[in-house]
Amino acid sequence: MCKTYVTILGRSTWALINTYYAVLMEKAYYPDSVYIYAEDVYAEELEKAVEGIKILSEEFEFMPEIHAKTVSEADFIKAGKEISQLIKKLREEGCGIAIDITPGRKALVAAALIPAVKHRMDHVFYLAVKRLESKPYMMIPLSIQQLKDFMEAGGNEGE
Repeated sequence: MCKTYVTILGRSTWALINTYYAVLMEKAYYPDSVYIYAEDVYAEELEKAVEGIKILSEEFEFMPEIHAKTVSEADFIKAGKEISQLIKKLREEGCGIAIDITPGRKALVAAALIPAVKHRMDHVFYLAVKRLESKPYMMIPLSIQQLKDFMEAGGNEGE
């Protein structure tokens, strides 16, 4: 079964990279493909995000296909449709799907969560950090951060 990881780049590239690192370390979720969505106002950070995903994946000795997508700022309807179509296609192909909502702005997170519920994603990850840190994951004390999987917390684990 293929595994896919969908993430939304917002104001903090560190939030995206750190959550991916936490998912690799704590959940051993190694995706075959990664989709990074960014609003056009954050498009200049996409290259850094892609490079960070590559570096971390190589450290864990695998290399997913990485797709970077730009959507119009605050156009959550169009973004929601695009993410929903991707998830539907991946589900039809029998892929497991995880989404990271940590770094995204509210409009895109809402757009991503609608298909997450509709298509019953396997994981909805959120890295809760008690204070804003612009540092690599392992340089932030683990006592002030916690990786949450809302699908597990919601009782959907194993379904």
